[in-house]
Amino acid sequence: MEWFDFAIYGYFAAIIGAQFFPSGDPTAEMLSALAVFAVGFISRPVGALFLGPMGDKLGRRIVLIITVLGMGIITALIGLTPSYAAIGIAAPILIVVLRLLQGMMVGGEWTSAAAYIGESAPKGKRALYASLITATAGLAFLVGTLFAALLNTVMDEVALASWGWRVPFIASLLMAAVAVYIRRKLEDTPVYQELERKRANNTVEVTSFGLKLRAFVMTVAFAGIFGVSLYYFITYSNNYLSGAIGMPRVQALVVTGAAMVVYVAFNPLVGMIGDRIGRRPVLLTGVIGLILWSAPAFLLMSTGNPFLAFSALVVFAFFVACCAVMNNVLLVEVFPASVRSTGSAIGYNVAYALLAGPGPLIAASLVAATGLLVSPAFYVIAVALAALAVLWPMLKETKDVDISHG
Repeated sequence: MEWFDFAIYGYFAAIIGAQFFPSGDPTAEMLSALAVFAVGFISRPVGALFLGPMGDKLGRRIVLIITVLGMGIITALIGLTPSYAAIGIAAPILIVVLRLLQGMMVGGEWTSAAAYIGESAPKGKRALYASLITATAGLAFLVGTLFAALLNTVMDEVALASWGWRVPFIASLLMAAVAVYIRRKLEDTPVYQELERKRANNTVEVTSFGLKLRAFVMTVAFAGIFGVSLYYFITYSNNYLSGAIGMPRVQALVVTGAAMVVYVAFNPLVGMIGDRIGRRPVLLTGVIGLILWSAPAFLLMSTGNPFLAFSALVVFAFFVACCAVMNNVLLVEVFPASVRSTGSAIGYNVAYALLAGPGPLIAASLVAATGLLVSPAFYVIAVALAALAVLWPMLKETKDVDISHG
């Protein structure tokens, strides 16, 4: 649900900008739409403050039900919101409010999914199981993008701009209903059930504030570079190729869609490598790779050559996958069980609010301000360098850690 929404919002960002923030300047409208995309991240930590403790007190399963239902309803309401031409200033206000509410729901979704999968996985396969979350998120994004492309193909520009773009937003409500049905059938994780037994017997291990703070700081670092690189890859690259570079929209979609297929395949491969050699070397490979490859990737994409752009994105996708899968498994392994849902949700969503959410907007703004087509790479490199400065000295190997402790 989360990634389907991001796909259709990113694909239709230009139309959404014109519908709700009309100015007559396509660049200003696009920036406005991307700014509202970033707004949804501001409320994520607020959602984490409510949904994280709920996951620790009531179980991971209940949060997963609440978040997916909330996201489905709110995404559908975005699709039903009248345009600026119909209701004036109320239209952009409604979109901003709905994005804030949507962000609150997302604030508990990803980390609860990571906790549920990680706590249910066999000890030696936690990274592989964690890769299922990032791989299926990639698939959801791909489905959303293909859905949007299909509408773009079968509808003329006037119909697409007036009502066609709304169809996938409203259709997300059906996806939410299916997801709620599935999640109601789940039992809570073995780790959470063991935590409940410890609470009943007053035998929960005490974790110092210093260790919790250390886990939080590391989470902001690895979640921050994961989020920034991922949103560059899945949201900004298509707009970059079809906007700043001038590649035909369908061609840009084919390039980014094909790269997304490769990214999905990379995830389980990275998970298996992480289970074999450890989390630290795989994550650091991803971070250092992004530092070294981001500028060459944007230089290749800026040529407008589809093959060179695809090649750039495929290499970029591998480094993103390293950060993505290790992010998911580390969310489970760096926090003790009793505060895992709360700590991971707050750390992850603070990183997304401060660093990842504004990423596409910052990228577009850098191009607009400097005129340099390679300039979006500067932000990825800066965040990756900061993450490396934190993770290199602080992150210890965690693949054999007891995740039921605490």
